[in-house]
Amino acid sequence: MPKLKTHSGTKDRVRVSKNGKIRTGHPNKNHFLSKKSGSRKRSLRSLSTRTGTIAKTIKTKLGA
Repeated sequence: MPKLKTHSGTKDRVRVSKNGKIRTGHPNKNHFLSKKSGSRKRSLRSLSTRTGTIAKTIKTKLGA
């Protein structure tokens, strides 16, 4: 069976930590930022951890 290619869109948006956790950025922080409060924008800066079925799907797409 041939090797599967990694999903390029997922590869650009997701990081896998050393311990194998899936880390993604928050949505809603790319445009229309002037109407969002400073505290809201600051809270969107950090990475969020994905778990469960979503994490399994992402790992499959990354080939990990």
